[in-house]
Amino acid sequence: MLERRLSALPLALLLLSTPLLAKNRVDLEYNVRFLPESDQAEVRITLDEGEEVRSLTFNLGKKGYYSDFQTDGQWLQSAPHSGVWQPKSGKSSLTYKVKVSHEREDGRFDARMTPDWALLRGDDLVPSARLDQVDGTQLVSRLQFELPKGWPSVETGWPRIGKNRFRIDNPARLFDRPTGWMLAGKIGSRRAQLGNTDVTVAAPIGEGMRRMDALTMLSFVWPHAQYVFPRDPGKLLVVGAGEPMWRGGLSAGNSLFLHADRPLVSENGTSSLVHELTHVFSRIRDTDRSDWIAEGLAEFYAIELVHRAGGMSEDRYAKVRDKLRKWSKPVTTLRTDQSTGQSTARAVILLMELDKEIRETTKGELSLDNVTRGLMRMDKVSTQDFIAVTESVLRGPSKVLDTPLLR
Repeated sequence: MLERRLSALPLALLLLSTPLLAKNRVDLEYNVRFLPESDQAEVRITLDEGEEVRSLTFNLGKKGYYSDFQTDGQWLQSAPHSGVWQPKSGKSSLTYKVKVSHEREDGRFDARMTPDWALLRGDDLVPSARLDQVDGTQLVSRLQFELPKGWPSVETGWPRIGKNRFRIDNPARLFDRPTGWMLAGKIGSRRAQLGNTDVTVAAPIGEGMRRMDALTMLSFVWPHAQYVFPRDPGKLLVVGAGEPMWRGGLSAGNSLFLHADRPLVSENGTSSLVHELTHVFSRIRDTDRSDWIAEGLAEFYAIELVHRAGGMSEDRYAKVRDKLRKWSKPVTTLRTDQSTGQSTARAVILLMELDKEIRETTKGELSLDNVTRGLMRMDKVSTQDFIAVTESVLRGPSKVLDTPLLR
């Protein structure tokens, strides 16, 4: 009898402990309504169980994009660039308005809304916030758009779960907010399944975006990108538009922007599209005046992946390398918080030489790809981190990295 009681004890303890381990899942709804007549979006954030969140402290920035805060709980804005929402018990909402178009000093736009479409980043719709919640609470976030009359569709880098409705899930964050590029209105889209990723290339109708060209280039390099970066996002959104949007490329969460006039491969042999794709896949972030790492690797693979895919002959590859070497010759250091085009070119030459050194030292068994995969596991990467990971791959010091460029 005693034996039977003892054998039942572990099961009883397990049953008693299970409720303590379970999380309280609380619905968090984002509702976005575009207002083209005022160049604003109205955002409503709703918690089903407000008592599970003590507060959300938002970073509102210094440009005055956010206004008209209203809530059934409490809104405290003691500092000009910070606001604190304290939800009420039960269902609770915070509503505010945010300016959509962001004009730069040169007259171009990082985000823009017209009577027919809106192109922006979700990071601006919902600013970053510090979450103070009850222990054991898990927020389950969804995003719903209410589009103006005549705006047929919306695209984001998040999984679609209904008409104009998306699931927001970032395991790395407690507060899931709808980050990444978004495009709504009268738009055209091209789609493909590449590996395990749903890829969409979208742009406003009439903006001159070569959607099929971009999708073809992505299909071309995708297997080689997957080999280097063992990461399969569930979805990738590529958006673009013409003038007066900023004439470049910019990556964000599961998405990237490319100006409609940017060539898929430029005259110097690099690809802005593949450069930004590398940022999306690698997610490598730098610290300690080491921007050369993220930008250098993105530009290195913007050339290398096209080359590996057969889009660049050995002769052309050599000419690209020689041109980068000549252009970047005046560069004496790579240590900076923001890498310029010329210093990034010098970083690419360094990385090409390092790739060659690793391949020769390991008799072709390893390459710079192995260093890159090691960096992907780190939160942020400094120059010393880069050297340490490289030495681990080489099992010894690197002659290429013993250079004044990195000091």
